[in-house]
Amino acid sequence: MTNSKPVSPLSIAAYRHYWCARLTSTLAQNGMIVVIGWETYDIARRTMPPAKAALQLGLIGVSQFMPLLLLIFVTGWVADRLDRRWIARSTALLEAGCAAALAIMAWRNTTTLPALFAIAALLGVARAFAGPALQALSPNLVPRAILPRAIALSSIAWQSGAVLGPPIGGYLYAIGPALPFVASTVAFGLTFSLLMTIPAIPRIALDSRRHPLRQMIDGMLYLRQNKLVLGAISLDLFAVLLGGATAMLPIYARDILHVGVSGLGHLRAAPAFGSALTAIWFSNRPLKTNVGVKLLFAVALFGVATVVFGLSRWFPLSLACLALLGAADMVSVFVRSTLIQLYTPDDMRGRVGAVSTLFVSGSNELGEAESGFLAAAIGPVWAVVGGGIGTIAVAIIWARLFPEIPGARSFATPDTLDDVSGQEKAA
Repeated sequence: MTNSKPVSPLSIAAYRHYWCARLTSTLAQNGMIVVIGWETYDIARRTMPPAKAALQLGLIGVSQFMPLLLLIFVTGWVADRLDRRWIARSTALLEAGCAAALAIMAWRNTTTLPALFAIAALLGVARAFAGPALQALSPNLVPRAILPRAIALSSIAWQSGAVLGPPIGGYLYAIGPALPFVASTVAFGLTFSLLMTIPAIPRIALDSRRHPLRQMIDGMLYLRQNKLVLGAISLDLFAVLLGGATAMLPIYARDILHVGVSGLGHLRAAPAFGSALTAIWFSNRPLKTNVGVKLLFAVALFGVATVVFGLSRWFPLSLACLALLGAADMVSVFVRSTLIQLYTPDDMRGRVGAVSTLFVSGSNELGEAESGFLAAAIGPVWAVVGGGIGTIAVAIIWARLFPEIPGARSFATPDTLDDVSGQEKAA
């Protein structure tokens, strides 16, 4: 490493390849997941009433969540013990295999609900391992001083893929049911190739004197001690868990807004569009002051946008609400991710990241399950509206339970933390 300090993370080759890999993998994931949700509900509606069909969407969420829950300690420990690059590469290959299997079934017209549940579970396994590894890898690629900007840029890659993936998946599915899965297979292959170009990174070895089981729970113990990080992660968990309107989008597209699978693609892309615009703003002007108060306000706004979406019957208004919902969520993502990466020592980032993945990514799947089950009981509209109201309540309650959140004025870290990134250690 030279003495010159890069201003932009994208000026670092390894980070550029990482960024592109995030983009291609997110495109593939979102293009595939939106079609899986549509196929699940569409297949179920051929033989089931709407309430039972909505229940199948909930079961898809459970299928993706259970691997995150069952593997939480293992995945974080693996990310801190093994080469994070190879963990990410292996998960890309697993996801490529899942996409190829779905393509073959779609081409042969043999797709079934059990097959979709099995693929969803395998994708959950891949995400359980990829999440901690990729989160822990990013800070090793850039100097600490530009890490917040790198986090924002990484969010742009993810959100751009989330914006483009659903409509691309929907349009390709309209042309041919196998096409979105073929495209995802190719994209995951490109992700693997990009990850192969990232060079080896010096690592801090785990203390060999501590038993692996003790090492696995260290991430939980660290979070229990750091109330600010714990509060930010758990706030996002309950907010997304209650405000999981995205699980109901196939129902809204088919039975409420009547816009079909192409409209579903736009509905799925709208939150990511709002998130992407916010991430672009943060990449140029990262949050610096009153980060805790802005986090709480964003969660409350997330709830308000969810309530209005639930009541809307006008497609443009529904899209606007989802975009606002996504923008508010991006504020939460940026604050939470920055706190985790800056406050967590490198040798614990994998384990802390595993807990974060469970809380955040898991809340998406569990939120889908909760929304599906609630919709089956009281109807999709009231399930969405009630979830939005619950999210607003969570923001108010968390401000009292975790005074460290509204008290957080900036991203300044404790002096006791190691102020040197993995790349700087290699100098």
